[in-house]
Amino acid sequence: MKEQTQILHSIPVDPLTGSISTPIYQTSTFVQDAPGVHKGYDYARSNNPTRKVLEDCIAKLENGTNGYAFASGLAAIDAVIKLLESGDEVIAVDDIYGGAFRLFTHIYQKFGISINYVDTTNAANVADAITSKTKLIWIESPTNPTLKISDIAAIAEIAKANNVLLCVDNTFASPASQKPIDLGADIVIHSATKYLAGHSDLIAGLVVTATQELGDKIKFIQNASGAILGPFDSWLVIRGIETLTLRIRQHSENAQKIAEFLSEEKLIKNVYFPGLPSHHNHDIAKRQQKYFGGVIAFDLVIDDKELASQIVSSTKLFKLAESLGGVKSLCCLPCEMTHKSIPAEKRYQSGVTDSLIRLSVGLEDADDLIADLKQAIAAAVAKTAVTNSVTALN
Repeated sequence: MKEQTQILHSIPVDPLTGSISTPIYQTSTFVQDAPGVHKGYDYARSNNPTRKVLEDCIAKLENGTNGYAFASGLAAIDAVIKLLESGDEVIAVDDIYGGAFRLFTHIYQKFGISINYVDTTNAANVADAITSKTKLIWIESPTNPTLKISDIAAIAEIAKANNVLLCVDNTFASPASQKPIDLGADIVIHSATKYLAGHSDLIAGLVVTATQELGDKIKFIQNASGAILGPFDSWLVIRGIETLTLRIRQHSENAQKIAEFLSEEKLIKNVYFPGLPSHHNHDIAKRQQKYFGGVIAFDLVIDDKELASQIVSSTKLFKLAESLGGVKSLCCLPCEMTHKSIPAEKRYQSGVTDSLIRLSVGLEDADDLIADLKQAIAAAVAKTAVTNSVTALN
């Protein structure tokens, strides 16, 4: 069965009413026939029929055994880290999402869980970093924001050989493009806020497990901690998933054109996009992803925060905002926005310079988006004190 057909038919017709759209069960509790005798639902923190449809759907799309929906992507990350104990160690990708870095470093390290940040674009680095205390390997592929690609299958082999869990943040690729469990991952997480929901109108997180045993543990944490996704937001994610493949395909097509345009701009030093043959690990991305995605990052030949800030403030179609994956294009300056919580020295080590700009390419016409970037770059150059330096490049 093709991906789009599978997506649409993984969302069931409501068995009670025949509704083609999943009903929103906006309730806190459920009437029981007798004490402990009910229709599978007793209290909405533990289970909700709308949320259950979403959880079952994402499990099917990721080829996992179980799915669980949380109130945010960070709540989903938090649930996975709660599988660990004091004294355990995590190997994490160095170019990590700023919120995950903040959670790992400022919350869980004080509880005795140590984090070792590693460049996972070379699987050998992961193998070298494993110790007797390592219990979890945490990767994003592609990463946020420099779009680094890790060989999931190779890292999965290393993890299994050392009895270590592998968790893959699949937010940027989505299951329409990449299925980490098929490549050997134990756990997949999503910020469903992004491509899965796809319309910049909710906050949500998802966890998918490869085994029932892991699923039962995540379910216990979800119920015990209570950071569940509400029924209306669950319904919105379900609605977004219905068009996931169509959107991912167009996001990727637009991003490819824009990345190629940016590669020719004299003011731009590096363009980070796995669809470019020049991208490190392009061949791995081509092998494990169906689409290259809709996120692009680039930095400037003059590493000037003021100039970069002027560019992101001068766009008209690219709206200056955090987040990504929606139908409308967004831009941001990570050093002042998404990755501000990461120390500058560490940011630079992973490629997040002061001039790095991240684009979330939407579904507008690619030619219009390119024209917008052209005028924004020109306007920024004209407004900043680096005009003479930029002119000298031409």
